[in-house]
Amino acid sequence: MHERPPADPPMHKNDIPSDPEALKERLFAQHKELLEASNALANKIRSVPVDPEHPDTEPRDGRSRTPSPRALIVGGFVRDAMLGLHPKDADLEVYGISPNRLEQLLRQIFPHQVNAVGKSFGVYKVNIGQGLDFDISVPRRESKTGKGHKGFEITGDPSMSVKEAARRRDFTMNALAADPLTGEIIDAFGGLDDLRTGTLRVTDAERFQDDPLRVYRAVQFAARMDLKADPKSLELMKEMVERGDLDDLSKERVSDEIEKLLMKAERPSVGFELARELGIVEKYYPELHALIDLPQEKDWHPEGDVWTHTMMALDEAAKIIRDADRGLTRDEKRQIMLGCLCHDLGKALTTEEIDGRIRSFNHEPMGKGPAKSLLAKWKFSGSDVNAALVVTTEHLKPSVYERALKSGEIGEKQFINMVRRLLKHIDPVSWKVLMASAEADVRGRTIAGARAKADAAHALYERTIRENGLDKEPAKPLLQGRDLMELGLVPGPTFGKIIKEVEDARDAGVLTTSEEALEFVKGRFIGA
Repeated sequence: MHERPPADPPMHKNDIPSDPEALKERLFAQHKELLEASNALANKIRSVPVDPEHPDTEPRDGRSRTPSPRALIVGGFVRDAMLGLHPKDADLEVYGISPNRLEQLLRQIFPHQVNAVGKSFGVYKVNIGQGLDFDISVPRRESKTGKGHKGFEITGDPSMSVKEAARRRDFTMNALAADPLTGEIIDAFGGLDDLRTGTLRVTDAERFQDDPLRVYRAVQFAARMDLKADPKSLELMKEMVERGDLDDLSKERVSDEIEKLLMKAERPSVGFELARELGIVEKYYPELHALIDLPQEKDWHPEGDVWTHTMMALDEAAKIIRDADRGLTRDEKRQIMLGCLCHDLGKALTTEEIDGRIRSFNHEPMGKGPAKSLLAKWKFSGSDVNAALVVTTEHLKPSVYERALKSGEIGEKQFINMVRRLLKHIDPVSWKVLMASAEADVRGRTIAGARAKADAAHALYERTIRENGLDKEPAKPLLQGRDLMELGLVPGPTFGKIIKEVEDARDAGVLTTSEEALEFVKGRFIGA
């Protein structure tokens, strides 16, 4: 089967060249500012005399055996560069000099841009502007001291070899390194071939198990890059899940990986299917596991069970949030994805066979409980959670209203008022979140013409909302206190009662304009 999105564009794994010169070309096609800063540091490091306490254990070329300090770009930057992407941050590892000497050099090259927040681990952050960042560090050794993601003792070791330093990285594609001066790609564990074949492979089985968060990283990487775990890596991760290694991970760190999965993958379903295969869904997310093999009425959902539909809706939502014409904010995108994940959770509580047909009456309001339970396992904001709950409880209303309008059951004026009431009801959740989620729900089926139907509904709602100003102040009442005072009414407790009665009449479709509301008040409260 995906600011910091924008999301990764499509990856073309089979296009990764094998010629070293072509690989160098891809590296040097990156952001000019990042490459210049990398070169400045690498040149400075190369000029430093050998530190007897921290000799580089690998020479830079095959001819010289004289060890010397060097700086390499490592990890995700190299991976993405080889895929033809243009990452905006990079990690550099500096070999052969002490952390203190490294800090001195950094402050010489980047006098006002060094953040020493990770100094105790030999890690420094440098921002060079234009949204471009570096993490610069000495190679590190990690020793397991306790449970969970934080149970480590981390020590910098500038004497490590490049291969040994790369061994601690989670997957072979992230164990790549590059020399910013020569363009040489250092691939100690076959990461390039794994990228070419779409294989997600653990770099070192023993070290991988030290950090159980890496299982969640596998899930989001598989989705973002359309990778399949090799059999040994798959079995290793299954064992970690079964053993309970993931039990002590913090909500914050897990949520970071879930957000990357939802926001950066073009097909998030790939990650959730891997999570299902690994046993994560069954062990940690029973709310989602309950959707597997849960039947649906074939007339509405010929694609299969509720899990299948949810995965399809997620993938459709991922397409929607990439539509630049919709003007979605990052928060709205995240809320759409969370809402689509939760939207049919209530079916596990309501699905039954009635007169030979599969029904899930009231699954929308009944979904609120399991949605709350699922979202409580992560650490998203209150507004994100609220939006996901709104999508869960209200996602069918747009389709219901549209069918009523098309069938002639209601007129256009009534339809506008029903939409206004819905937007008022969900406020402060953006109408774009609900409408996009409802659209993904319709598109996430194998019904013929589902996409065209969803597109037409989206156009109808957007036109109705914008032409009638419903996107501006859906909760604003037709009348306010000053309007009542202009009618000669005396301010007091009755004002609230009058305004409520006006809004009730508005919701019933009796009133639509402020002028009508004024006449209503005159007849109801002044003329009486």
